[in-house]
Amino acid sequence: MKVGIVVFPGSNCDRDVYHVLNDVLGLGAQYVWHTEKAINDFDALILPGGFSYGDRLRAGVIAAQSPIVEAIKKKADEGLPILGICNGFQILVEAGLLPGALMRNDKLQFSCKWLKIEVLNVNTPFTNLLRLNDEISIPIAHGEGRYVIGDDKLHHLYENNQIVFKYKDQNPNGSTEMIAAICNEEGNVMGLMPHPERATETILSPTHAKSNAGLIFLSLKNFLSNYIKN
Repeated sequence: MKVGIVVFPGSNCDRDVYHVLNDVLGLGAQYVWHTEKAINDFDALILPGGFSYGDRLRAGVIAAQSPIVEAIKKKADEGLPILGICNGFQILVEAGLLPGALMRNDKLQFSCKWLKIEVLNVNTPFTNLLRLNDEISIPIAHGEGRYVIGDDKLHHLYENNQIVFKYKDQNPNGSTEMIAAICNEEGNVMGLMPHPERATETILSPTHAKSNAGLIFLSLKNFLSNYIKN
């Protein structure tokens, strides 16, 4: 199994994801620079958090024009698991791989804290080890994390089970319906604003309690193990 971590100018969570996948979970990962046009050697891709191109114009919009994005779109169509975390989520939306838009937080302030999210979809490569309505303790860190979508497309999300996580108890950014993560109709492309790579080790938890956020990555490992065997 080999996971590609796509690095853009301004990515700053790529090393965190690399550490968690390789050193904590034993799921092999390699960096992939955004100018690459061929990504045929990977079983999954992760677009990490950060501030690609300094969030100029708006978060993710310039990175969505990078050469690698066309290859990512092709791999998405082929069913390759693709995860966008925070800025990676913004890039997936700007590239048209996920619906809706991500805008400035409703209070126009950067939000950085731990909170809880609730599991609504366990049928993706990133959630198959979770259970419906499970709660996950996880941190957020974003200034443009308010997920918005029109009523007609929101109905479509519900109809196709594309809402993967919702914020629990509090809405930190004003997102529509408290949405924290969505997937495409096929379920292989997922974007989420919270940072599971910052919650996979107990030492990082403010309460020193183990978070089950690592199950997002372990679900990917489980999915790929079964997929490669078959």
